[in-house]
Amino acid sequence: MKARVFWTDSARLDLYDACEFIAGDDLAAALKLSEQVEKAIARLSIAPNRGRYVPELDATPVATEYRELIIRHLRVIYKPAPGVVWVHGIFDSRRDLEAALMDRLLRKS
Repeated sequence: MKARVFWTDSARLDLYDACEFIAGDDLAAALKLSEQVEKAIARLSIAPNRGRYVPELDATPVATEYRELIIRHLRVIYKPAPGVVWVHGIFDSRRDLEAALMDRLLRKS
């Protein structure tokens, strides 16, 4: 049975922001990246546990609840559950994840 894949608003905004930044230099590259990310996330419907655990969460109670896909320089953080996958965020892998999450919290304020 295929899982349904849902994106949080934050995850959609993350991808938009990343592609908008790249589009300033190379629109074709931005469009290609967006397509690659969207396809990889769509494939989670048939293999929701294919990503690795998020290393930064190892010492937390949710260490095995979240997974990530690495697509070029982006980290797609998602949470698989029976019949569903929630995409929670898309982060630049060159940035510290904790700092990126803090920026997200401040962006919502």
